[in-house]
Amino acid sequence: MGIKVGIIGCGSITKLRHAPEYTANPFVDEIVFYDRNPERSEALAEMFGGTVVQNVDELLTDSTIDVISDCSSNESHHIFSTKALLNGKHVLCEKPISLTIEHAREILDAQKQSGKKLMVDHNQRFTRAHQKAKEIIQREELGKVLTFSTTFGHSGPEQWGINKTNSTWFFQKERSGLGVAGDLGIHKVDLIHYLLDDEIEQVSAFQGALDKVNENNEPIEVCDNIVSSLKTKKGRLGTAAFSWTYYGEEDNSTIIYCEKGILKIYHSDEHQLEVITKDGEKVQYKLENIQTNNNQTNSGVIDAFIESIRLDQQPLVTGEDALLALKVILGIIEAAETSKVITI
Repeated sequence: MGIKVGIIGCGSITKLRHAPEYTANPFVDEIVFYDRNPERSEALAEMFGGTVVQNVDELLTDSTIDVISDCSSNESHHIFSTKALLNGKHVLCEKPISLTIEHAREILDAQKQSGKKLMVDHNQRFTRAHQKAKEIIQREELGKVLTFSTTFGHSGPEQWGINKTNSTWFFQKERSGLGVAGDLGIHKVDLIHYLLDDEIEQVSAFQGALDKVNENNEPIEVCDNIVSSLKTKKGRLGTAAFSWTYYGEEDNSTIIYCEKGILKIYHSDEHQLEVITKDGEKVQYKLENIQTNNNQTNSGVIDAFIESIRLDQQPLVTGEDALLALKVILGIIEAAETSKVITI
């Protein structure tokens, strides 16, 4: 008997990642779609051969559904993911897990109470270049990590989301909450935690709504750019920049500086991982191109999630991992708003 999946929210992330990846997974038999705009769920049901429900509670209380993907907008995750877990479903929640620590804890408590799997879609852990870089760092091939810099920027969610206008929910404070920091920044915070097997402990930052405007041509209520300085528990120092205003091309790169050389990740289109030793030796890896808004490939997230359920293993990104990343992002925003150094 195959796995039956319910998906809440039928925007771009469902259309381009969740639905095609569930469809391609051999253990998934059926997908049920829900969106508050019925025409969106109907379009995806037709595209992927699924069915539709008109009301979210129908999805959450259907005892034949094993798994829920929560692809709702940020402010709703704690409502839908919590209910799904308490109704005995395994949950894959989009990032950020929530907009507040309190709401994230509600989801984590529901997971403990239900005993079901909770995974959060921090998909950068799954790319081959990041996994290879983690191996090299773990084996200390370049000695200990000293510093790092990481960037994630593109031309903005209004170019990628299903709503291709400036009225996108990403620009609305009450729905997006954290602006570019919650959209792109949280990916890189989680990635640094994963690569370095460490946690960011102190932050300072600057932010601004430098260029984006809403449908009324007013500056948006959340940041479109944020830059921060970071210090980890193990004493590594780093910088991070997140942007919705990289108008020429995306930048999704990370550099890790170690005692005996450098790891450059997604710096070059041709070589997704480059190792440069202090003696000047270069090792270049051709792995796979990272997903961009224009190049959607299988992220591996759905396959890993289904496997964790089938084999009863801990998911690669737990609710606790996602909460840690959220705490850092909230700290970065607080640092930018107060001009203070914030301890997480």
